[in-house]
Amino acid sequence: MFQRTRIRLTILNSLVFIILIGVLATIIYSYVESRLYRDVNTELFAAVERIKQPGPIERPGGLPMGPRDPRIVVLVWNESNEMVNVDRNPTVFTDNQAEFSPKGLNKLQDVQAEGFYFRTIAVKEYLESKEITVQFVRNITSEKDMLSNLLLILVIGCSIGSVCAVGVGFFLAGKALVPIKEAWQKQQEFVSDASHELRTPLAVIQAKTDLLWRSPSSTIQDQAVEISIISKECRRLSKLVVNLLTLARSDSDQLEMEKEEFLLSTLLHEIMEHYSEIAIYQEKTLRLDVSSSISFVGDRERLYQLMVILLDNALKNTNESGEIVVTCSQSVSSILLKVQDNGIGIEEEHISKIFDRFYQVAKSRTTEAGAGLGLSIAKWIIDKHHGKVKVYSEIGKGTSFEIVFPKNRKT
Repeated sequence: MFQRTRIRLTILNSLVFIILIGVLATIIYSYVESRLYRDVNTELFAAVERIKQPGPIERPGGLPMGPRDPRIVVLVWNESNEMVNVDRNPTVFTDNQAEFSPKGLNKLQDVQAEGFYFRTIAVKEYLESKEITVQFVRNITSEKDMLSNLLLILVIGCSIGSVCAVGVGFFLAGKALVPIKEAWQKQQEFVSDASHELRTPLAVIQAKTDLLWRSPSSTIQDQAVEISIISKECRRLSKLVVNLLTLARSDSDQLEMEKEEFLLSTLLHEIMEHYSEIAIYQEKTLRLDVSSSISFVGDRERLYQLMVILLDNALKNTNESGEIVVTCSQSVSSILLKVQDNGIGIEEEHISKIFDRFYQVAKSRTTEAGAGLGLSIAKWIIDKHHGKVKVYSEIGKGTSFEIVFPKNRKT
């Protein structure tokens, strides 16, 4: 699929480039041609104007007063359209009278004879009361040769440019498709991982439900374990679906932050009250270190969700009798929020990947396996508030999430 798209992009880009260099070559050729022939045409018209000036119209040999430009030859034709005189170089003209015979008056005419090129113009005049045709001839062979060489150079240049355009276009098309390939690969992985995560709780629910159907006479008390497992998997499935929906909407920019000013310190106290009982039940210590009044501009619900994700992650990866410390402080321009635990820690090679979707360090290291979506949502919330997050961790000593938010930024 991508190879076909790359070929199409190459053809399209090459075609556009070839058209552009073709137009440029045409403009160059037309400009040079007009500049070369402009002087020639000016000389010929000047010769016509000169012969029409009042005064003697003869010079030795019976020829009319010719042009001052020595490159212009004067031919004289009688009423029978026969050449009667030529001022110099007569052979090429007398031997090719049919080619040089004037085809019209007061207009330019190009003639080719014996491998040479000429431009002519003819006018009617009277000499000794006889009507004659005076023709001025200018050799333009050098101009033709120059244009021919220019045309050859342009054709060769355009050909080489076209070949290079195809090669460069193919290379650039490949480069342009790299992020698309990566996005496609991530999408495929996302669909595959999401399907896997959804299939697991569904399989458990189906198995436990089938088991319940085998014992229709059993009471709820008899099947309490299976019902509890079904309920737990349903909650897990519901949470997973909500997280997937959140990430999908965040990717399409359908979720907007409803930012307002609120007391972050108050929010942290509320969250700690909710989690204190959970920590006590798990025989862990939860401690909050925050200033009395820290004001923050942001989405309160999303900040609440962020803290829930970080605390869930800390509790899950902290052993019994462990401690989780939440710290919040402020400076003139920023607010620092830190969640630190003394749990199992994260290996260094995994730290840069923990915010990737469905990425899990090691399910065997924790008593409770997740889907690997929480930290991805946390990173999205941080980015939406223009924050920066750094993770410090050491195996066996714990992990610290340090988040810095700009202060009072509303957009």
